[in-house]
Formats: sequence, C-alpha cells, structure tokens
Amino acid sequence: MMVSAPAAGWRRLLVAATPSVTRFALLLLLLAAFGVTLLLVPHPEPTALPDLADRMGRLAPVAGVLGGALLLVALVPRTFITLAAGAIFGALEGAAYALGAALLAALIGFTVGRVLGREFVAERVRGRLARLDRWFTRQSVLGVVTVRLLPISGFGLVSYGYGTTGARVLPFLVGSVIASAPTAFGYAAVGAAVTSPSEINWFAAAPAALGFIASAVLLARWWRAERRPRLGRALR
Repeated sequence: MMVSAPAAGWRRLLVAATPSVTRFALLLLLLAAFGVTLLLVPHPEPTALPDLADRMGRLAPVAGVLGGALLLVALVPRTFITLAAGAIFGALEGAAYALGAALLAALIGFTVGRVLGREFVAERVRGRLARLDRWFTRQSVLGVVTVRLLPISGFGLVSYGYGTTGARVLPFLVGSVIASAPTAFGYAAVGAAVTSPSEINWFAAAPAALGFIASAVLLARWWRAERRPRLGRALR
C-alpha cells in the first residue's frame, strides 16, 4: 500500500522525535516563551519597590532572593535585578541578595539545561563542536569567570547553555558568583541612590572596584595558563 507524502513526512517526524529531541525542543520553547513575556510585560518603577518590601516585612529578603532568581531564570537582565535589589534593601544588603539570587538562578538554569538539552547536544556534537564541548568539560572556575565576563549573552541564557555542555556544576556556580560580584555592588549602589540619594554611602561601591581588580587578575592568570600548553607544543 502506498503512503502519501504528508503521511510519510509525519511518520519521519515522529521517528525523529526521540526523547532527547523532545526535551531539547521543550527547552527552546521555554526560552522563546520567556523572551516573548519579557517583551510584553512592563517593568515596575524602581521608586515603587521599597513600598513593596515594607509590606512583606521580614519575608522581604527571602522574597528578594527567590524572586530575583526566578526573574533571572526568566531571562530578565541581571542589571535590572541588581538595581532593584539596591533600591529595596540598600547598597550592601542589596548586593548580597542580588548575588544570592544569581547563585540560585545559575543553579536552576544549569539544571534545566542539563536535563533538557545535554543528551541532545552530546549525541550530535562533532568536530570543532566536540572540541568545544570538551573545553567546557575541562573548565575551571577561571574559565567560567572569563565566559561570564564576555558580553556574549544574558545571565540566564549562559546558565542554560552551560547546562547543555559537559561542564561541572561546582566550578560553574563558583565562577558565576565571582563574575557577578563586581557589577552586583556597583549597580546595587546605583539602585540605592535612586530611592535614597541622601543616604547613599559611596564606600559601598568600593567592593565593585575590588571585584574588577580580582576579575582582571583571574583573567590574566587564566590567559597565562592557557598559553603554556600552546607554547610547549610550539617548541616541540
């Protein structure tokens, strides 16, 4: 019996829809939904955020960390989250809560990417992509810091992307927090200045400078570590 072209196409589609393909498609749909929501939902005014925290009372810090993490997972820019944390809690506490949200969001995004996308990627990477995947697998904290500091994508997308690679979770989380620290203190200080300009302590921005210096040192050490094997191969 002859099978029509549309029926044959559907059959091939069903055969191709292995569990790994289905999970990866779900990951793409999830990211697309977050992107559309981000475009359509208006952002709240920063000056209205402290009143919201006052109504929450003692639960405000927990809500700030959990809410910030969920927003980061939903691809809301980390700059906005950190500015809002500074506006709500002040410079130093806001930076601490923003870093807590970044750590939790990195863990959630990495886990979702690993569950939904890792098998699909591992089955299909070849050639240069396979070498790139092995590079992610070997990455230390310094490598994660370097990727995080590159202006290639938002915080949430990088977390999902790392989950699809063979990267280890502990270096990824530590590197994510280190890379987030400089801007966390800087933007939290700016956010605090928006709502309480007369109360801002400019010494709160000092950790940002220290974070930038630490990041530069880490990048330099990583660069030297990467160059040593290449120089060794070149001299053989």
